[in-house]
Amino acid sequence: MSSDIGAHPRIRSYVLRAGRVGSGQARALAEIGPRYLLPFQLQVVDLDAVFDRAAPHVLEIGFGMGEGLAETAATHPDTDFLGVEVHTPGVGALLKQIGERDLSNVRVIQHDAVEVLEHMIAPGSLAGVRIFFPDPWHKKRHHKRRLIQPPLVALLASRLAPGGFIHLATDWQDYAEQMLAVLSAEPLLQNTVADYAPRPDTRPLTKFEQRGLRLGHGVWDLIFRRV
Repeated sequence: MSSDIGAHPRIRSYVLRAGRVGSGQARALAEIGPRYLLPFQLQVVDLDAVFDRAAPHVLEIGFGMGEGLAETAATHPDTDFLGVEVHTPGVGALLKQIGERDLSNVRVIQHDAVEVLEHMIAPGSLAGVRIFFPDPWHKKRHHKRRLIQPPLVALLASRLAPGGFIHLATDWQDYAEQMLAVLSAEPLLQNTVADYAPRPDTRPLTKFEQRGLRLGHGVWDLIFRRV
């Protein structure tokens, strides 16, 4: 996924997979979706009005099935979270958890994240951005499809308030190295550590990650702040 900045056509960083929507997810989409799903629009959204309060706003791109986002929102009730995901089963799963946990501090947009950033998010309005385990596109000829590229990082940085953070995580070492290089080259961002950061408790361990760690797989976290 790349932004509209520049002359090249946009390359999508994701593949829309059919994915089976379970009955509980379908019910959540129908019953909880009308309150917590925000439709995509071509104008900036007033997040304070959406959440009916003034609080820090954190954007999560590609939340998967939503377990981590729901857990973080439950343990950080003073922060409002906006999740962006294109896959319907994941959106339904997160909405189901919102209902089960009675979370009032989460909203969901089912749309391309770059277009959401370009049109709906005001410059300097976010306290943080989270992108965990984006598709590594591990074949070298597909690396151009990776989400973390200079145009997107520049767009993300522009949407952060001073002091706001970008937190990335991957379990592919070469992607971690690319992420570190791209983030380090963005003049509006500064690394919070020398290179890779310890996993903070704001990123809960998923079952997938726990299984990988048991198998000896590495995970790399990067946390940069807006200067």
